[in-house]
Amino acid sequence: MAYKMAMFGCALPEGFLLTRISGGRFSHIRYRYEGIRFLFAPAALGLDGYSRMRDRTKTQFVNLADKFRTKMLEFSDPNSSNMIFTEDLKNMVHLADATSDDLNLVHKMMTRFNQQNKEVRFGSYVFGPVVMRMYYFLNKPDEALQAFRDPELEDFFAQLVTYQILMDLLFQNERYQDMLDVFEIIKQRQHQEGKFPKNVVILTFAACFKLNTPESFKYGMAVWKELKEVGHIPMRRAVTFAAGLALNQNASHVAFEMISGVQHQNYVTIRNLKVAALADLGRPEDALPILRTILDTDVPSQRKQTFSEEVIQKLGVSVGKTTNKELIHEFQQIEKRLREGQHITAQDLNELLCMPIAETVRNPVQDRNQRFLAASFSRQNVGRTKPYPRPGLSDLY
Repeated sequence: MAYKMAMFGCALPEGFLLTRISGGRFSHIRYRYEGIRFLFAPAALGLDGYSRMRDRTKTQFVNLADKFRTKMLEFSDPNSSNMIFTEDLKNMVHLADATSDDLNLVHKMMTRFNQQNKEVRFGSYVFGPVVMRMYYFLNKPDEALQAFRDPELEDFFAQLVTYQILMDLLFQNERYQDMLDVFEIIKQRQHQEGKFPKNVVILTFAACFKLNTPESFKYGMAVWKELKEVGHIPMRRAVTFAAGLALNQNASHVAFEMISGVQHQNYVTIRNLKVAALADLGRPEDALPILRTILDTDVPSQRKQTFSEEVIQKLGVSVGKTTNKELIHEFQQIEKRLREGQHITAQDLNELLCMPIAETVRNPVQDRNQRFLAASFSRQNVGRTKPYPRPGLSDLY
């Protein structure tokens, strides 16, 4: 059941929907209009933990929040002799509402806190990801960009997960060119895990795909070339966005080469893109074996492996352009079997490529390091008895 309601105690912007699952939690957030979605699901960005901390903080500050705001406004004055402590800023970040007064106060407190800690860092708490979650939660992309671009706060937001949250916030607000501008800033900033953070690269190609212009294609191909030159291997989702963009820009040969380099070819996005590229290249006979593979491996007890109706129709047009009656007959027979076996879905390629990324899978050591370095509020895995889920397992179907 979907609810247009307050998200964890905070009013949602117009057009948002939440989907409730068992236990009172929310599986994902999505836009109601035009099928717009987050690329990374809220849980993957740590928003579920952030919302829990908001609830806890608001409970602690019942009848005290306004006095606290007044005090923090005084303390954040550059001429004040008082200090902004870690706990002060943490509390304000979790109390802030989507008002200009609150957002301006948070910015002033961040600036003051960052200035007083330039020489000596008193604590190990990393604020960048948490503040960016606040902007994301309140759906404030302009304020998030302003803070990110503020020279006084450059080191404040220099964490990989911060970049990811900001770019996903821009993605869900259709600010695709702003995403590319942010990517250029990220490339110039030095950080310990390399010049091209994997999730940031995914979001960059997602922005190029959404823009779908000759200029974005040219930019995407330049980024792709740069990645290859430094030995970076793009993740599958980055490859599929780049290949999808190439298809849309009538460069099917480029798309085919890109997806041919993916190690596992049985993901739903990969096989759909491959069939679409072969259809555009006028090689439908090479696409039929891919369709037959699904029929040959159909197991009733497992989820159906599928093709998009859009892709099947594209292939049908390509087959129809041939004079090979045997090929036409073979395609018709395969298509009939696919439909009878419910292997064709109404999802188009855009929907398939933009399916939300549910979570980032890490081992326990990586989880602990990520929580320390990025002050992550992601779901904890301490005491977990079940094995970690295989990444992308649902994408096989």
